[in-house]
Parts: sequence; C-alpha cells; structure tokens
Amino acid sequence: MTRTILTNARIVDPSQNMDETGAVIIEDGKIAAIGATAANDLPSEGDIQDLQGQLVIPGLIDTCVHIGEPGGEHRETIASASKAAAAGGVTGLIMMPDTNPVIDDVALVDFVQRAARDEAIVSIYPAAALTKGLDGEQMTEFGLLLDAGAKVLTNGRKTVKNTLVMRRAMTYARDFGAVVACATQDAYLSGGGVMNEGLFASWLGLPGIPREAEIIPLERDLRLAALTGARYHALKLSVPESADAIRAAKAADHSVTAGMSINHLTLNETDIGEYRTFFRLSPPLRTEDDRVAMVAALADGTIDIISSAHDPQDVDTKRLPFADAENGAIGLETLLAAALRLHHSGDVPLSRLIDAMSCRPAQVFGLPGGTLAPGSRADIAIVDPDYPWVLSKDDIVSRSKNTAFEDARFSGKVLQTLVAGATVYRA
Repeated sequence: MTRTILTNARIVDPSQNMDETGAVIIEDGKIAAIGATAANDLPSEGDIQDLQGQLVIPGLIDTCVHIGEPGGEHRETIASASKAAAAGGVTGLIMMPDTNPVIDDVALVDFVQRAARDEAIVSIYPAAALTKGLDGEQMTEFGLLLDAGAKVLTNGRKTVKNTLVMRRAMTYARDFGAVVACATQDAYLSGGGVMNEGLFASWLGLPGIPREAEIIPLERDLRLAALTGARYHALKLSVPESADAIRAAKAADHSVTAGMSINHLTLNETDIGEYRTFFRLSPPLRTEDDRVAMVAALADGTIDIISSAHDPQDVDTKRLPFADAENGAIGLETLLAAALRLHHSGDVPLSRLIDAMSCRPAQVFGLPGGTLAPGSRADIAIVDPDYPWVLSKDDIVSRSKNTAFEDARFSGKVLQTLVAGATVYRA
C-alpha cells in the first residue's frame, strides 16, 4: 500500500462545505481521511508533506478545451494539453469535438481515449459531435457515441442553425440522459463582426457583434430544452441578459446550466487596446459593466461553471490584422490564477470559485472528481493563494502561446497537482 499524508493544510472542499485546517491522508490513490479529525490521528508511516498552511482543493475540471489532435497537432496535442492542464491544477478536462476529422463516430472517440491513456498525465474526456461534421444538419449516433465513452454532446464552436434539428437532438439526448452543451452565437448576426458592438469598436474602426447574437440562440435553446425536457448546458455566456434567461429557466425548474470562460470574467473589451489579436475571442470580450454583472451572476450561482475555453492558435492565425485573426486564446495553465483575482477582489467567495471549477463540472457532466470526500479518487491541487508571479511567454507549457494573460500579474499559484494520488506537476 502506498500512503501520502498532507499535513497542516487549509482544506477547501465545497462538496462537503469544508473550509478547515487539517490533514489529507491518501492511500492507494484514494482519499482515506480528511480534515481536522484526520490530523488528530495520523498514521505513523507514509510520505509526509507539511504544507505550512497552503491550500488543498479538489483538482479542477475544465469543461471546454479545444485540442488540435487529431489534425492540428502543431497547435496542441493531447500530451501537451495535459501537461498545461497539470500546471494549472486541472486534473480532468472535456475535449471538444472540433478536430480534423471531427469526433463524430465511435472510432474517433476511441482514438481520443486511447491517446489519453497512453500520453496524458491528467484525465481527458471526449465530447462527441452533436451533428455530423458539425454541419448542423444530420444528427450523430448518440447512443453509440455515449456507449463508447463520450461525456457530452456538443457542436463545439458552432451553433446549430436548424431549429428542427436542434429539437430532435434534444429529444434523443433526453432519452439517453445526455447533456447537450452549446455555444450560442447567431452566425448571421455575428457574421462580419470581430469584437463587441459599441463605441469602442467604432473608435477602433472594427465591425461589431451585437449582444443579441448570443441572446437570441440562447433563448431559442432554452425554449427547446423546456419543450423536450433535455439537459442543456450553455457553454460560454458573456452578457447579463443571458444570465437573466438562465435564471428564469432555473426558476421554472428546467434542467439547464450555464458556463463562462475565465476570460470574460476577468477581461473586458478595452483590453484589446491597439488591436491585440490574442484578445479576439468568441464570444467577444464585453464592456466592463457586462463583466461586473456576470461576476455577480457567478457569485449567486446563476452561472454554474467556469472554464478556460482553451483554444490554441499558432502564429500563422494570430499574427495578422485583428479582423483577419482567428478567435481563441489558451487558458489551461492560467485558469485558477486568473479566477483567484475574483477572490482577492472580494467579488466571489473562494468556495464558490472552487465549486464552479471542480464540484459543479463533475456534477453536471457526471465525471469522477470534484470532491475530497473519503473514498473518492485523490485528484488534488495544492495552491499558494497569495503567491505573486508574472506569466512569461517562455514559461507557457502549452504548445501554442496565444494567451490573453501574457505579462499579467497574478496572486496565487499551483504548487503541486496530484491525479489518483500521484504527483503529475510540481512547481
């Protein structure tokens, strides 16, 4: 039997409403005991680590991660993404299906799982395409894909335009008990836009994307979710009107949840500055008032989940004029550090932040982890919440370097990441 003992730790586990000083005892990759009571009855043998008051939390679960492999290995591989995840305290992630080829059949779900077993140091869960080729017209074989190991059905970056297809997809997904996770960006309204529509876009001379491009497809999807009884998750919301729609759907007791990227919780449209393409995202960065309102929606639980929206792009797609650059920024290794800004500012309690990045993702998508309860797998992040550091491009683990936080100052750093009790990252 292998045993690891973490002593003198501040343990925050929202799944148990726990915030106390104590110990964590890990035996054979699982939590054997935890908390103040465990500290009073420590085993005499084992690998003992005195954490000196550092923070112990459940490993993060990132629910929206784009990886290049297969077809775009120059941007990111399953192996490189897993290393970036470990550096950010992420012990599990959901991989989006918009690869080349698209993950829309059983063979590709199997490929991702085999590659993850062989090459990844964290848990990687494949998402399956909602429609063939993500074209929004023909549904995939939901039952076969889910049986093969897919954890969610999604059209990735694309919104399904055909309302009838979306209704049928939700109906079938309901029968399988699967979650349908959707980006909500109207292709026609957002068509030529590259940033948030408003005064700042006018100053920069860039075409804007109205907030209605997000709200209209979201409200359509919520209506369909109510009609079909499907489990629906909005992947990346960004405006308060979207939060209002989610709040109303939850009040009506529909099975809906909502996520946001850490980018939209900590950045706003003015960060674009002088046409900095690393800040070209989908949905676009919004106004500061929108950001503040969405932080409040996160704090009150309307927004369930925070994701990194990790989307690696190489220099050929980012070092271009702003209007020609691709959307997306990497974010796995900065997810927790950026989120801690909301804690240090006093806007969101620490337990709610951890809940949104570990416990709720596990609950919504039925994944292992998200808890430090005795008997659970020991997926753990050890964090110094006050450690000051600056993100340098040279320190980025991800294969791509298109971060929205280059040279950003953070307070809070992941010191160690454990997956099933084994250390996969140490700062």
